[in-house]
Formats: sequence, C-alpha cells, structure tokens
Amino acid sequence: MQVVSSLLSLQAAQATEPETIEILDESQRQIRSMALIHEKLYRSGSLAEIDFGDYVKSLVDDLLRMYNVPGRAITIAVDIENVQLGVDTAIPCGLVINELVSNSLKYAFPDGRTGDVTVALQRANGVHTLTVADDGVGFPADLDFRATDSLGMQLVTALVNQLEGTITLDRTKGTTFIITFKSEGARVEKSGGE
Repeated sequence: MQVVSSLLSLQAAQATEPETIEILDESQRQIRSMALIHEKLYRSGSLAEIDFGDYVKSLVDDLLRMYNVPGRAITIAVDIENVQLGVDTAIPCGLVINELVSNSLKYAFPDGRTGDVTVALQRANGVHTLTVADDGVGFPADLDFRATDSLGMQLVTALVNQLEGTITLDRTKGTTFIITFKSEGARVEKSGGE
C-alpha cells in the first residue's frame, strides 16, 4: 500500500489541474488510512483485530499533518472506548472517519476560523455508535449528503451500508454525523480487575 501511496504522490506532483491533484490527494489519504490499519495489525501481534482508539489517534495526527493545519487552529478530540475491532469492521470505519474528518478540515473552518472536531465511538447493547462532529460553519442545509456528487460522501454512505449500519446528520451545532452499526467481531476491553 505504501507503494501505491507513493505512486499517487508522484502523479499528484506531475498533475497541473487542481481537480486532478485533489482527486489524487484524496486517494492517497484513503490508501494511507488502510495502510495504517495494516501497520497497527502487524504491530499488535494479532492479524485479526486492532486497538481502534490507538488507530484513530494515529489517523487524526496524519490528517492534521496532511492538511497542514496550523498548531491549535483546529483541535481534534478522540473519545473511543478501549475497543478491539476486527479488520473487516476497522477498515470501513477508518475510511468513514478519514472522509468525515477530512471534510471538516477542508470545509468547516474557512478563512482561518478555529474550531473543534470530535471523533467518538461507544458501544451499548451490542451496537456501536460512531460520531464525527465539528463546530464549524455547518453542512449546507440545501445539500442531501446521501444524494451528492461528492465522491467522499458517496463512499461514506457505501461504507455505512457495508457495515449494515445507519447514518444520520445533525446540523444543530456545526455538523454531526452519527453512524450506528452492530459488530460481531468487536470486543470491549474491561479495565480493572473484572
């Protein structure tokens, strides 16, 4: 995957049209997201599941670097239970987070605005709730995220379907996407002597 990412980077450096460069950059971020999951799997000693909180923290750090976000201009809080996800769940979840956080970094804080992004994952009664929220300018009111020309939002919708989950959008304060799904391959690590 690193080779594919490097090839995309070389192609982006050769491209002259901004739209082409953006498409290649987006593809490179998606590849990096998947490569990071595999890297975490290899380091975990288990090729079946990863510590999803650790993975998301690394992914968020990578996104902040890739988008060259100035220090403290946008903060990203990660609130994820100590959940071990199987690779078949971790990859689509990671790609969803990659797309939604990227959208926040690109569009939620125009003209040098500062703000906060939150990525959270909780589990209750066998159902995971993944929330990606920002306190930026908000998702356009006249845009249906399920029926947009945006490849990124089409990908998010397809990945949520792959997880057999649901996705809702709350525009009350900024933009909040809430994804719920069941994951039979996930387990929550209990802390303490339980």
